[in-house]
Amino acid sequence: MTNTHTTPTVTAGINAVNQVITDNYAIYEGDSCELIRAIPGDSVDFGIHSPPFEGLYKFSSFDRDISNNEGGAFWEHYAFLIQELLRVTKPGRIHSVHCMQLPTSKRRNGFIGMRDFRGEIIRAYEDAGWLFHSEVCIWKDPVVAQQRTKSIRLLHKQLAKDSSISGQGLADYIVSFRKPGENECAIHGPLSQWIGAQPGEDGGLDISREAYDRHAAETLAQGKQPWPFEQWKSILVWQRYASPVWSDVRQTRTLQYRSARDEQDEQHISPLQLDVIERCIDLWSMHGETVLTPFLGIGSEVYSAVEMGRKGVGFELKPSYFRQAAKNIASLGTKGQPVADLFSAANDNHPAREAA
Repeated sequence: MTNTHTTPTVTAGINAVNQVITDNYAIYEGDSCELIRAIPGDSVDFGIHSPPFEGLYKFSSFDRDISNNEGGAFWEHYAFLIQELLRVTKPGRIHSVHCMQLPTSKRRNGFIGMRDFRGEIIRAYEDAGWLFHSEVCIWKDPVVAQQRTKSIRLLHKQLAKDSSISGQGLADYIVSFRKPGENECAIHGPLSQWIGAQPGEDGGLDISREAYDRHAAETLAQGKQPWPFEQWKSILVWQRYASPVWSDVRQTRTLQYRSARDEQDEQHISPLQLDVIERCIDLWSMHGETVLTPFLGIGSEVYSAVEMGRKGVGFELKPSYFRQAAKNIASLGTKGQPVADLFSAANDNHPAREAA
């Protein structure tokens, strides 16, 4: 049986500065620590976000911006949000966090090296009651990283001069956490699409009918019975997604962001790759379910959710980011499956992870 799935609303009593509400998504300009308190408990199916990297960048001059806090103040504010994410997530469901280890500097830390920001996030989520579910390391090109960050650790001339300073580039991570309890609505069905490098690109995967026909012919020639097409496709995709290292993510596949910058911005805006977001949504949610991000940024998570037939909810404090997010998500038009009542909370079942 298929039920109509609805998305939780931000209820009356806590006001957003601005908002865009449609049949497929609801985005709000305002403080996520305030707005999330209006989301009903046990109502979100999946969540994903990239938090401010503590002490690394300042995103705005707002006193409510978590990125303007460092040390204990940062973790106090982020811990409140982590606890709220636990409250609104359905039992047995997943929330994923994009992060990286952070570089240290002589000016700030007294030495050139690394800080275990990833580990700090894991401990903060465990302290809040989340279960550490899984992690994946995402490969990043060290040449591109050096050109962007100007890190002497990645310079070849530093290697030739004194390699005690030299070190590897910093990978991205997706660390995922599960809310304790039983998942009442199984996330089931085969993986029907490949999200990542395409045939002819480095790490590309070909799951076309033509590729299957070649595989089937070779399997039959060996006296074996090939899998059915859909099963073969799902198994090949899962073998890639199950890898602890993703080296087949298209690094440049991101949303438009340049007009989101304002005069005070540092030149660091680097949206999370859509491949990463979409893989997580595909793995840990189903068609018609609700995806939440507390740091909307330029809209990548909600954009991906809507494009994949989910319903997105997001919060963003910075006006220029919110405006760009609204433009990016609106560019999808009417993509996604509309619902009769987007804003009442419900626990509903769906037949599979993707619509037929």
